[in-house]
Order: sequence, then structure tokens, then C-alpha cells
Amino acid sequence: MARHTLYGWHMSYFTGKALCYLRYKKVDFDFRQVNYITLMKKIKAKTGAVVMPVIKTADGQWIQDTSVIIDRFESETPVNPVMPDTPLQQFASRLLEAWGDEWWIPSAMYTRWCHPENYVVFEHDAGKGLLPWAPWFIQKRVAAIPAKAMRSLLPWVGVIPEQYKALDDWNAQMMDALDAHFKQTPFLLGNRPSLGDFGLVGSMYGHHGRDPWPKRELLTPRKNLSAWLTRMTNPEQFSQGALWPADEMPPTLDPVFHSIFREFVPFVRKTADAVSLKFADFPVGKPLPRRVDMIEGNLAGKPFTRGGLVYMIWMVQRALDTFNSFSAEDQNTIRKWLKSWDAEDLVTKAWPRVERVALTVCLAERIESKKVAA
Repeated sequence: MARHTLYGWHMSYFTGKALCYLRYKKVDFDFRQVNYITLMKKIKAKTGAVVMPVIKTADGQWIQDTSVIIDRFESETPVNPVMPDTPLQQFASRLLEAWGDEWWIPSAMYTRWCHPENYVVFEHDAGKGLLPWAPWFIQKRVAAIPAKAMRSLLPWVGVIPEQYKALDDWNAQMMDALDAHFKQTPFLLGNRPSLGDFGLVGSMYGHHGRDPWPKRELLTPRKNLSAWLTRMTNPEQFSQGALWPADEMPPTLDPVFHSIFREFVPFVRKTADAVSLKFADFPVGKPLPRRVDMIEGNLAGKPFTRGGLVYMIWMVQRALDTFNSFSAEDQNTIRKWLKSWDAEDLVTKAWPRVERVALTVCLAERIESKKVAA
């Protein structure tokens, strides 16, 4: 009988998200390390991108992007749903997933590529993954290719010496906050995993929990955060737990939502505004560049500049679509919560409408002048 196959690497940022999710859903699947031929030939031909993870479904479809993978299996597999059944927690789950997917990238890149002791692990895993049949000296040479490509992206994600202090402070603050939260609550929204947990686990599983430096310096000392990561590697056993009651947020998540509403969402808004101005006449349906201008934001209370990745707009749009699917009464509940964070403009101010195209997005409709003016 045909089975699903997940292709990826354990050290990949998003593979851990897909792996933990499929385990939670009790999906019947095989996990295969991506080799050079599969990555550069088959996956590229099937998805239009050199990317991982990718799942080949039992019926022969190839699906790229963990959010799309989750959408697919949520619609087909009712067991262990990851979306809460109340409006505020559903909306918050979308934001938490987007924050985990996108806002932790500088942290993961910084802790991996700015601490040389991690490279031995990367070199071993990447070389063996790409050319499992080759001798070790060739594996080492091949591993240097993706390493060089990843290092070339560091300035674009804000990993430059002038911003190391902000990254160090943010890592300490956010991991302390998560450690304190998980001391009180097993998962982000209660006693079972929800969508936000799977967004957060990507960086923790592939980078912070495996690379020697962040594992020793950041994760191991924070016992509750480490315990959460252990739970997330085998999450199905927690599927019957209850979420936080009365469609509310655990108070211990306030530092996380502070990061979302004071750092992440304003940065994505600036990126969306840059798209609206720069691509006002861009053809609908034509893929946008993956990155727009360098965007000034903040991290841990300090100025922080990184490239605006247009994919972030699509991730926030998923939360907005969830909001727009609710009744007026449920929307009002969410508006009140956003107002408490002085963030109601997230759902009131216009955003450019986009559609996903492999690793980037395209405009789904022409940008109107009022959107550019906004």
C-alpha cells in the first residue's frame, strides 16, 4: 500500500515543523533524507523550487510549504486537529504560526552561522544527506556549497555584527519568556499542541535543539523550554489535553504577543507598504522578487534592519482570512483583543492581496491607489 513520504533534513528549519505535525496527526508516512538528485532534479521539477521539506502524498502529489501541508492534512484527517475551535484562539494560532515561521529566522541563522563549532555538525549532516554514497572528502566539498549559500543570506536577515547585541538580547528575552510560560502551561495555548506550537518548533527542532552552541548555551539551561521541545517530538500522546478556557490567552504569553504586535506585525506592515509602493504597476500573477527593500524595525527594543521578505505578507494574510471568515460577533471579540494591544489596525488597514508561488508570492489583484497611499 502506498504511503506518504516526507523529504527533508533534521537540521532544516521547516522539516522539524512538518515532522512533528505529521506525528501528531498520526499520518502514515516515511521520512527520507533529501539527497542531491532528489533535491536538484525531482523536487525542483515537481514544485518549481529547490526546497525542503516536501511531501509526496500516497496518491503521487508533491506538496511544498509546511503551511500548505498542514492545510492539506487538516482537511483530510480529522484526528487531532491543530486549530482551536474558538475564534480568538484560531486567529491567535495563525499569528503564532506566522511569528514562529518568519520572525525566528534571524535567531536561527545567527546561532548557527556565527558560532563556528556548529559547522562540524552541518558539514556532516549536509554532506551525508546530499551524497550518502560518496567518500567523506567529497561530502565535505559538497556541504560547503549550501553553507556558502546560507552565509550569503545573513545580511538579508539582519545577521550583521552591528546587530549581534540585539539578537543576543532577543534570544535571551524570548527564551526566558517561553521557559516561564512552559513552566505553567505544557504548550502555547494549553495542554495540547496547536498550530502556533508547530510554527515555533521549526527553529527549535532544527537549529536551537541540534546545533551545539545554541543547544548548550540557550536551550539546555532552560529546562521547561527543553521539555516542551521533547514533548513536541512525540506530540500525539498529548492530543486529548484541553486548551485555555473561555477562548482567552494565557497571561504568560504576553511577552510573545508583545513581540508579535510590537516587532513582527509592524515589520510585515512596512514590507507590505514597500510592495504597494514599489510594485503598484506590477502585473497580477507575476511572481514578485523574494525580497524587497531593507526594512527598519526593532528587536528587543533596539533598532533592527533586515530585508523585507514578501512571503511574510502571505503568512499574515492567512490570519486575516481567518478573521474575515468569522461572524461580526466573533470579529468583535478579536477586535477587542487587538485593541488591548493597540493593534486593531491589523484588521482595519488595507493589505495588498497576494497568492503563494513556490518560495515567493504574486499579486492576486491590482494594487489600488488608496492602498499605496495607506
